[in-house]
Amino acid sequence: MNGAERRKQIIEYLRQSKDAIPGKSLASMFHVSRQVIVQDIALLRAKDYDIISTSNGYLLNEVSKVSRVFKVNHTDEQTKEELDCIVDCGGCVEDVFVYHRTYGIVRAQLGIHSRKDVEHFLDDLKTGKSTYLKNVTSNYHYHTVSAPSQIVLDLIEQQLKNKNFLAELQDYEPMDISK
Repeated sequence: MNGAERRKQIIEYLRQSKDAIPGKSLASMFHVSRQVIVQDIALLRAKDYDIISTSNGYLLNEVSKVSRVFKVNHTDEQTKEELDCIVDCGGCVEDVFVYHRTYGIVRAQLGIHSRKDVEHFLDDLKTGKSTYLKNVTSNYHYHTVSAPSQIVLDLIEQQLKNKNFLAELQDYEPMDISK
């Protein structure tokens, strides 16, 4: 087993364990020294895994989240209402993308978690020479939204539906637009 495979396995063990796993136990599992495990943990942290060292061993501090893609349609003036609706329900707007018949999927990362993030996003658009990505497809666009649970995503979907922001997929759009 090479180092990359070992680190992948370490992450899986940490994900599955409710208790801290001692470095000595990991070293024994993988037939390597404890120092190799310490180096693996450092490399995993560098790849943005939040691994906590405790007196009892290592823990993976990973918040579970789920995501869903919503197809929406609204005017520029309704953008704040749409984004506020999502973050107020507990969602994070991970991205915005459009499906263009010629260009395919054009996507931009957003990471909007709060009303403050919404304000910054809208301010950036106002001060720049750019316009909303949705404008290239007659206001139709998609958001990948993450949340702590499916219940929160269901709530977001219902709120977007109540505000008449949700749009139906068309025959020419890919069935699995989230990829």
